[in-house]
Amino acid sequence: MASTVQAPRTEGQDMDKPANGKPSDKLDLKGLTESLLTEQRTLTLATAQGDTPWAAAVYYANRGFTLYFFSDPASRHIQESLKNGRASGAISVPASTWKEIRGIQASGIISLVPPGLESIQSLRAYLKKYPFTKDFFDSTQELNLSAMMNRFKVRLYRFQPSVLYYLDNHIRFGFRERVELA
Repeated sequence: MASTVQAPRTEGQDMDKPANGKPSDKLDLKGLTESLLTEQRTLTLATAQGDTPWAAAVYYANRGFTLYFFSDPASRHIQESLKNGRASGAISVPASTWKEIRGIQASGIISLVPPGLESIQSLRAYLKKYPFTKDFFDSTQELNLSAMMNRFKVRLYRFQPSVLYYLDNHIRFGFRERVELA
């Protein structure tokens, strides 16, 4: 579902008026969000146990709005997220000025991806995004989920957002809009 928001601003433009005095333009928030997910590489996951929060950065590959990543099952972020059933995540585009700030904020659940079609598709997406991963394996070795798990002592997990916000100061200062995932 597209939202109506103001068009991107130009230098020196009054933040309270539409760009160029024209009516607000419609933005494809889902498309902008998926593009950002595809172009970026690092997801910072946040979990908590009791009153102690924790954050961990992971490389991810997305299929739509679902993010797939490898992690050690004994890691704190995995243990805490599986125990309390919740996690949050943030993705940021590197920015040197406030005008360049773009990103995603989300909350949802982290779960183990079992062997099967989803894990095959997710591993393919991961290897496409991170082709250097193949350098860790002998050229004669088949690169599949078992090989990844055995080589790095990791498992494949998914972060499934239930709430997701797209942020973009290119649109206007402080732009933050909820993206309808369904």
